Amino acid sequence: MNPDHKSHRSLSEVHESIDTTRLKHKSGWRKAMAFLGPAYLVGVGYMDPGNWATDLAGGSKFGYTLIWVLLMSNLMALLLQSLSARLGIVRGRDLAQANRESYPRYINFILYILAEIAIAATDLAEVLGMAIGLNLLTGISLMWAVGITVFDTFILLFLQRMGMRVMEAFIIALIAIIGISFLIEIWLARPDITEVATGFIPRLPNNEALYIAIGIIGATVMPHNLYLHSSLVQTRKIQRDDKSIRYALKINTIDSTIALNLAFLVNAAILILAAATFFKTGRNDVARLEEAHQLLSPLLGSNIASTAFAIALIAAGQSSTVTGTLAGQIVMEGYLRLRINPLLRRLITRLIAIVPALIVIGIYGNEELDELLILSQVILSLQLGFAVIPLIHFVSDKKTMGKFAIKPITQILSWGVAAILVYLNIKMVIDEVYGFFEEGNNVFWKMSLVALGIFFLVLLLYITLRPLFSKITKPASLTVHPDMTESIDLKVPQFSKIAIALDFSKNDSKLISYAIAQGGTKATYLLIHVVESVSARLLGRHSDDHETKEDEKRLSAYKELLSAKGYRAETGLGFYRRAGEIVRITKEQEADLLVIGAHGHAGIQDFIHGQTIDTVRHNLKIPVLVVNV
Repeated sequence: MNPDHKSHRSLSEVHESIDTTRLKHKSGWRKAMAFLGPAYLVGVGYMDPGNWATDLAGGSKFGYTLIWVLLMSNLMALLLQSLSARLGIVRGRDLAQANRESYPRYINFILYILAEIAIAATDLAEVLGMAIGLNLLTGISLMWAVGITVFDTFILLFLQRMGMRVMEAFIIALIAIIGISFLIEIWLARPDITEVATGFIPRLPNNEALYIAIGIIGATVMPHNLYLHSSLVQTRKIQRDDKSIRYALKINTIDSTIALNLAFLVNAAILILAAATFFKTGRNDVARLEEAHQLLSPLLGSNIASTAFAIALIAAGQSSTVTGTLAGQIVMEGYLRLRINPLLRRLITRLIAIVPALIVIGIYGNEELDELLILSQVILSLQLGFAVIPLIHFVSDKKTMGKFAIKPITQILSWGVAAILVYLNIKMVIDEVYGFFEEGNNVFWKMSLVALGIFFLVLLLYITLRPLFSKITKPASLTVHPDMTESIDLKVPQFSKIAIALDFSKNDSKLISYAIAQGGTKATYLLIHVVESVSARLLGRHSDDHETKEDEKRLSAYKELLSAKGYRAETGLGFYRRAGEIVRITKEQEADLLVIGAHGHAGIQDFIHGQTIDTVRHNLKIPVLVVNV
């Protein structure tokens, strides 16, 4: 129950970055406010553009009939998210880390792949939603709009640098934009409240309604949010005593209830809007976001309706993209213990989503985009069992959760939710492939589908049954670093030739001093400078302009000064490309250490001045000593 905080931390750059322990003597509301926030980052995933497609399809085709599905999905989400938060608060583990502790390596790799597929499906929905929103609001082509979505990567990186509180405030602002937009829409549509109430009676008219209902569940209860929530609650630093843990669980439950009910209201507003505007006027075929945008103004008699719809769509896509990236980082670090640059991680995820979107637009045009959106939500729903079942096992385990393990009644409800999700998914798959199997051809693909179905059923059974027979013994698999040994084998290197990259500034003396500290009088010092004049750029080593001559004299002067103090020195002059020439001279002269200065450039300055150090160290196999100057 007391996590080892020196082991691998979930979202390590913001782990326990908000210290609630300092507020233990503050008033109740101020202390509670410090905990509020994580659920809103989770909640935006429940109102992303993928929900819009399924909600519009459900409302336009079946009126208010499927509102009960939204309510059921919201209750399921509230239960599962509270379990996810409990895992993070009590055990100090996110869901990916807990899986890594409990299942064999090959099973974890499969679960990792499934989690990445879910995140890619989520990102696909965000890309399409934002692109369609930009297209509707500005008229820009969908191809260009999809390309523009790459740049929201930089917004996320900016928010991460500003801290969790700024990120949470940004998300809450976007949620407010979405909410206000749909308040305007509902006010214009003026639905009949009595008819809306009939939608809370559970019923499914046909198989198409089932398909859309499962899409709604997939869009609402999202597997990546279970990984995300178990990590985000760990951004709050709390006391590890029972009272503090119980308080954190209570406040996070309130946080989740508020955030997910806001998401329910947004989703219900979309479905009610579609039912009141399209179903009531006989437009049962409106499932595409573009059609909804075009028809809202004529049917409601106001241009504000279409504009509000597009703005809300962009806000939904932008807010959801933040959570998808964070979930991807959690999954990769938790399962693989692999940390990569957040920008690279975001670009990879976004490109995986953009490629299928561009292919569909290129081949089919805009007509199939909304079908692609619904498909992405069904894919999410298919992944749910593989996230939900392990989560229930973990929070039910008294050995690791202690007195905070969930009670029997909660276990029964949780397993009931898992059973419903798995059953609906299996039924949907069978219904979808039934027509395909009735055809006489495609024997190979039929056998492949059967084999794939059996594989996933066996995997589902395995992750369900294994924890019952094989309990967690120790959390050693989470440790990033190898075990500490009793002694350290020290081999102190002796450098024979030390290269020093000089820029002929006041910093040169500092660099030379650091180099001498490494080699003393026994080493030879290779003094390197790169001429960057126009002549050096055009003529290279044949350059003979004034700057080249002056630089040669300066190097010689440095050599003589070192010789006078009893140090051996050599010189090496490079031309034009600073990083490449430093690498070339260092290699040719067989130096075994390079000393180079860092000027502390960041952001746009890196672009202006170049990133010499990174280029140099990636192209040398010898140690590089970087001195802040």
